Order: sequence, then structure tokens, then C-alpha cells
Amino acid sequence: MAWLVLIEALAASALALAAGAAWGEGLSDPTRPPAELHRGRGPARSSEVTKGLVLQSVLIHPDMRSAIISGEHVMLGQKVRGQRLVKVAETEVVLLNGAERRTLRLFPGVEKRPAVTVRGAENSTQ
Repeated sequence: MAWLVLIEALAASALALAAGAAWGEGLSDPTRPPAELHRGRGPARSSEVTKGLVLQSVLIHPDMRSAIISGEHVMLGQKVRGQRLVKVAETEVVLLNGAERRTLRLFPGVEKRPAVTVRGAENSTQ
């Protein structure tokens, strides 16, 4: 009789695990880049998307700077698709191709602006 209870408990656990796994399949990875970047579709908000080079990440270390551009790890001074990486900053990189200078940004549609403080706001929480 104890074996029957154990088998029933194992079967119920297996069903619960299967249901949880099926539910999780519908979730997307929040760290994955938008599919439009890979397909070349979507809103052409910046020249980076339309010309095919996309800045995906910057790597800044005291001894080394590099970037991930369209899936390629490029060290400062190296070339990607014929363009030399000449500057790596926190949110952008600069590429040179002869006299043509091109800036790729991590967040092309976002501009950094100074914060605006409202007078009296510091006293409003008291």
C-alpha cells in the first residue's frame, strides 16, 4: 500500500514539473536583443541599423578597451568590416574608414541630458 502512495506522489510531481516547464516555454529572454536587429527589419531610427553595424556592448578595462559590434569582438585599433575602431566610450564607439568618421551608440534613440531639479521638491517629502 505504501508503494502505491509513493507511485501516486511521484506521478503527481512529474505532472507538476511538466506543466511548469510548458508554462516557461512561453517566456522570452529579457536580455536577448530585439529580433528586428537580426532581421534588418523594424524601425530605422539610426544609421547604425540601416548600414548593418550595431554596437551591442562596450568593454572598458584600465589596460584595454574593446566593443562587441554586430556580434564581433573588436579591440581598440582593430578593424570591423574595413572600419578601424578608434574610440571606445561608455555609451558609444567611433569607427574610421579613411576620412569617413562614424559613431555607433549603444542606445541610438536615447540622448543623455542633465537632470532638472524642481525648487521646493526636496522639502515636499517631509
